[in-house]
Amino acid sequence: MKKVFILIVVFAFSMGACNTSGDIEVHQSWARPTMQGQNAAVYFTIHNHSTSDDELVGASSPVADVIEIHESKMTNDIMQMNRVETISLGADEEIIFQPGGYHIMLINIKEEFVLGEHIGLVLHFKNHEDMVVEVHIENSMPAEDHEEGENH
Repeated sequence: MKKVFILIVVFAFSMGACNTSGDIEVHQSWARPTMQGQNAAVYFTIHNHSTSDDELVGASSPVADVIEIHESKMTNDIMQMNRVETISLGADEEIIFQPGGYHIMLINIKEEFVLGEHIGLVLHFKNHEDMVVEVHIENSMPAEDHEEGENH
């Protein structure tokens, strides 16, 4: 998994040179342990510290066959999950991706997600440069980030 994460970091930094920079922060990123071949959800908190609106338009990673933005919500006492094309992120707005709400869906993961390890995920924005996120494999949302200053 570490080799895959390093490749993602190198790719994202090379892509970021072509985009405008901004002040978007992602923290408390996590996914539950999951067996290879299953689907997994990635959760995090995203904060747009800039004075300009932006949009999350997608995500990518070599750890899954398909990656989509999803939203789960209750409709008539039934939990429904739907694909979302983009998520608006207003100036100085914070959005929490959490179970029962927004999440990044990883479909058909290619290797087991092991408790205590991490995977790499690249978030794609309309205006901000691509952002590499280190996703920690945890049973629940981590209390705080594992390393100071990650995912900025």
